[in-house]
Amino acid sequence: MNIEKQNNQEFYAAIYIRLSREDGDKEESESVVNQRKILRAYAKENKYKIYDEYVDDGYTGTNFNRPDFKRMIEDIEKKK
Repeated sequence: MNIEKQNNQEFYAAIYIRLSREDGDKEESESVVNQRKILRAYAKENKYKIYDEYVDDGYTGTNFNRPDFKRMIEDIEKKK
């Protein structure tokens, strides 16, 4: 599905990736790598420019106590 742009407006997006379990001793889990590929492909297909990427690997989704989630919310509040 392609998003139509009005008046040649550019759209920016952030990527947020989270996984609650760490994947062995790897620096980033394989699921995080896969999520990144899917989200970047979607952004490219729909002509979104990626502002930033936020990754919380190994954090639960049952609360908002996640470093990059907090950073993303701060950036939204600053209208980045």
